[in-house]
Amino acid sequence: MLKLVIFDFDGTLCDSIPLCIRAFRAAIEPLAGRAVSDQEIIATFGPSEEGTIQALIPAYLEEGTAAYLRCYEAFHEDCRVFPGMRELLANLREKGLKTALVTGKGAKSCVISLQKLGLSPLLDGVETGSPEGPCKPAGMKRLLAQFEVRPEEAVYIGDAVSDIQASREAGIGVISAAWCASAEWAELEAAHPDGLCRNVGELRTLLEKLSGVQGDGR
Repeated sequence: MLKLVIFDFDGTLCDSIPLCIRAFRAAIEPLAGRAVSDQEIIATFGPSEEGTIQALIPAYLEEGTAAYLRCYEAFHEDCRVFPGMRELLANLREKGLKTALVTGKGAKSCVISLQKLGLSPLLDGVETGSPEGPCKPAGMKRLLAQFEVRPEEAVYIGDAVSDIQASREAGIGVISAAWCASAEWAELEAAHPDGLCRNVGELRTLLEKLSGVQGDGR
């Protein structure tokens, strides 16, 4: 029986990837003295924002990170929670399941987003990223221990193939979210997640089957 549902943030809970790219470009280009493409930025994703700054403008790590956080907060009106996600989180918690976040975002940018979007009350636990590189399996395992949940009682929801790999490493189930514009359906399908959903409604239906939780139709 499912007891813990863990979500990724960017591209899963929120349509925030365009915001991240805009903020990175605004922070990096003045310091780098050149234009930076979307693909250059996306290729660095995995570590927290400090990792992206380190990869693209290593001589300006502190200055670049501070500029990114300022831009990220200033541009946050670009960010929206995917339709139906707030209701899903609330419904899961109302039915007694734990909801949590494991994200590659750094702690500071994560706090900005959770506060501005009002998501903190809908999450029972939060694990953020590291500048050194991806660390999602460790975050998932910490949440299992925190809530005294067995791996087979948890599932992770994420939009990337790397999320499938991280969940397998942690020993928990994984459902791929393909509702973000940047999600690659064929790549996700080829990685064989336990579920693959085109929208939040499909995710809600699948979680109801896994947990016995019946949604309220919102």
